[in-house]
Amino acid sequence: MVIGFSIALIIFSLLMILLVLLHKGKGGGLSDMFGGGAMSTGGGSAVAERNLDRITIVVGIAWFACIIVLSLVLKYKS
Repeated sequence: MVIGFSIALIIFSLLMILLVLLHKGKGGGLSDMFGGGAMSTGGGSAVAERNLDRITIVVGIAWFACIIVLSLVLKYKS
C-alpha cells in the first residue's frame, strides 16, 4: 500500500510540474524573464486556459490527498 501511494505521489508530482509549466505567464514573473512575455501576447483559447486551470486544481487536490493518506498510512503502519 505504501509503494502504491508512493508511486501515485511521484506521478502526481510530475504531472503537477508539467501542468504548471503549461500555464501562460500573467506578466512580471519568471516566465517573462525567460521569454514567456513575448509568447503570452499570442492568441490562446480562453476555454483551453480555463480547462487547464481546472485540471491543475483537480490534480493538485489529488496530490494533496495522496500526501495526507500516505502520511497516515506510514504513521499507523507500525
